[in-house]
Order: sequence, then structure tokens, then C-alpha cells
Amino acid sequence: MSDVTARRPGGPAAPRVRAFAPGSVGNVGPGLDIMGLALAGPGDVVEAVRTDAPGVAVLDAGHPDLPREAGANTAALAAQAALRLAGYAEAGLTLRITKGLPLSGGQGGSAASAVAGAVATNALFGLGLSEQQLLESALAAEACVAGWHLDNILPSLVGGIVLIRDTGAYDYVRVPYPASLRVVVAQPEQRLRTADGRAVLPREIPRDVAVYQAAQVAGMVLAFATGDGALLRRSLDDRIAEPARAPLLPGFAAAKAAALAAGALGCSISGSGPSAFAFAADAAAGAAIAAAMEHAYGAAGLRCATRVTGVDARGCHLLEDG
Repeated sequence: MSDVTARRPGGPAAPRVRAFAPGSVGNVGPGLDIMGLALAGPGDVVEAVRTDAPGVAVLDAGHPDLPREAGANTAALAAQAALRLAGYAEAGLTLRITKGLPLSGGQGGSAASAVAGAVATNALFGLGLSEQQLLESALAAEACVAGWHLDNILPSLVGGIVLIRDTGAYDYVRVPYPASLRVVVAQPEQRLRTADGRAVLPREIPRDVAVYQAAQVAGMVLAFATGDGALLRRSLDDRIAEPARAPLLPGFAAAKAAALAAGALGCSISGSGPSAFAFAADAAAGAAIAAAMEHAYGAAGLRCATRVTGVDARGCHLLEDG
């Protein structure tokens, strides 16, 4: 995190910076709103440039379907929140966003833009915001479009696999994991807004379900830390969000069954969907699982893009060509 928090108020401020934030998997199965992991590979880039005119302006939202209004764009909302936290609300900057993540794809796209927006603004003006303040800035933005939860924002900022012990206190722990662990991401050709995915979640949960869910999260943490693939496969069992969201996601049930049959160490919905993810012991296993999932979605009449990747250990960072 040193490259995104090192600048201090009164220190040298750059006229232009670029920040990259990776995509993420929220929930990680039963870890609804409390567990997330950063995905190596594509992410969002936010370029911030200082201007004389006060306020935040979005010159390029990165996609025609994304708003350019500063009050609706997550990168701009996070930039505004960062400036307010630093007592520098009258500063002026423009943002250009390059979207490497799909819209409404369940890979943390809005969170990545928010994180990169906060980090870029912090560096641009030398605000010296702490990690918690960067999280507060990004969360203020993400809450406007996806709700008050950190399971995408936190891993996108700090990298790795994280367990959020207390959202209100920004208290989290990093979960160790095997270096060989691979994540298969399957992105069917469909969209599902986070708001729609959250709308179907049950308002009340029976005690036996809550107890079971807590046990599975504990099992996953132990499995990651010890490299116990069999335990991970048994523990990645979500009985709250997945049963509610699966009916909104054609082809998912078949793709999950295909992934498990191909040897996946668990499979579930990535965030609210529509993307699905599966764990693999290594790259070779990941390739076989990806092929099985792609075939299953195809049999359901859905085109599907798959990739086998790892966990991004670095998180958000400034780009050298900024």
C-alpha cells in the first residue's frame, strides 16, 4: 500500500496520475459481504488531471452506458469523497476511466473504478490519506450503486484474499492461500445489476442456516491457510445468496455442476453475478474446469468467456506512465 498512501499534504503533487485497480470476487461463496479476493489480470484505470476550475469532471466514463455526471459515476464520487476527507473539497480535476472490467458482470467493476478514483485523487494532490480513508472514500461511492459493503472494494485496494471482521470499523484480516491456487472466471453473455442481485436476498435467515453458513466461512479460511483443497470444496457451500440468485442466472447451475465434475475445489456466483468462479489446484486443472464451464453455458444457449487466473496480491497501484 505504500505507493498509494505515501504522499503527504504539502508534498509534491503531480499534474497527472493514473491508478490501476484489479477486479474482484465478492462473497467467495458463503462469505456474503464479508469475504473477497482480488483477481489478477484485467482491471479499471483512472487517469486524474489537475485543473484550475474547482470540482470533479468526468471526460470519459469508459463505456457509453456509464454516467459522466460526477454525482453518479463511482470514480468521481470517490474522488469527491477523498477531497472532502482531506479538507480540499474546492480542488479541481478531470477523470478519464478505462474500463477493463465488464459492466454488471459480477467482477467488481464499480468498486474498482471507485478505488482507482480515490487512489488517483490522493496521489494527484498529495493528500496523504490513510488506507482507511481511501476505503471510506471508495465505500461512499460504491454505496450509491451497490450498497454498503467492502467485499469488492477492500481486495481491489489491498489485494489478496480478505476476511472483513467488521465493516463499520474497517477491521479485516488477510487470509493466506497457496501460491498454486487458481481462479477460473466464467463470464456468460448477460448482465445482472448488483441492485437486482441484492433485491432477491432473503430478509430473514433461519438460525440453522446462519450457523451452517458461519461454519463454512470458517472452513474456507482454514482451507486457504492450510492448502486443504478437499476442505475448500466442502466448505464453499452458500445457502443464502446462491439459492436466491441462481434463478436469475440461466446456465449457472449446469456450469457449477460441470466445474465440480471437472475437479473444481468449489464453485459459486461471483458477487451478484452473472459471472461464476471456481477454484482450481493449479493451472492445468483450471484449464479443464474452464472448458467444462464454457461447454455447459454453451449447451444452455449462452456464449461464455472464460479465463484462468490467480489472486492479485498487490491490489490498487499507481502506474509508472502516469
